[in-house]
Amino acid sequence: MRIIPLSYGLILAAMCLPLDANAARAQSSNGTIRFIPDCAGSIEIARGRVVRVEKNGALILSDGRAILLEGIRLPQADNSPRYLVDQAMAELTQMALAGPISFTSTPPKEDRYDRIRAQGFGRQWLQTVLLEKGLARVAISPDRNECAPDLYEAEARARAKHAGLWALAGAQPRAPQEMAKAPVATGSFQLVEGYVINIGNAGGRTFIDFGSNGQRSFSAIVAPEDRRAFRNYDFDALVAHRIRVRGTVQDYRGRPQIALSNPQQIEVLN
Repeated sequence: MRIIPLSYGLILAAMCLPLDANAARAQSSNGTIRFIPDCAGSIEIARGRVVRVEKNGALILSDGRAILLEGIRLPQADNSPRYLVDQAMAELTQMALAGPISFTSTPPKEDRYDRIRAQGFGRQWLQTVLLEKGLARVAISPDRNECAPDLYEAEARARAKHAGLWALAGAQPRAPQEMAKAPVATGSFQLVEGYVINIGNAGGRTFIDFGSNGQRSFSAIVAPEDRRAFRNYDFDALVAHRIRVRGTVQDYRGRPQIALSNPQQIEVLN
């Protein structure tokens, strides 16, 4: 993501964006000028004050509103070491309470609990800091995909240096054959990386089959109710390419599979 100088950024914002869009509005924190990337959407809350951070990572503002950081998944106590959960919470709390935070959002802006789904910008972009330190993973929601490339890049930098959770045994993306042989908990969030050997369709479902030498070892699945999100997606173009998928593991006819509901859950590696 390229940062434009302040003078040029303000001129471009004035010329190219409506006054209420605010996607490239500058914000100052302790003398540091930061720009909010266009991909993050419009400013929903300007310079909000976070008064506390809930155990689930929700940020509570001084006016009582709750913010959910969109696009990331913090370490969970049920599948991550306690020290890593505590470290992620400490980092998030420190950033959130350090000063005013501006939050941007795109529709749909609230979840079922009326929390605002947002990207957070204070002295730093909250999501990317957590990702770069290996204190979160990218988790793309079915109905959102803002800034996915930026978030993936931040996560990749942490993974390359084995930072945070990426230093844990088994934290790196799993091979398809590993998913097939080792027991993987249904409902767990996993990354799987391998070569696509076939695209199948049955019962309204699309199957992305991983394997080698023509032998399938694992599949990611797009259910009928999620097909609309993939209506312009060329699944056949994935064949013979190495890809990475991420998502929640579900049981399908006795086999673990990752359910895909957003094309951004698929990364084409080569």
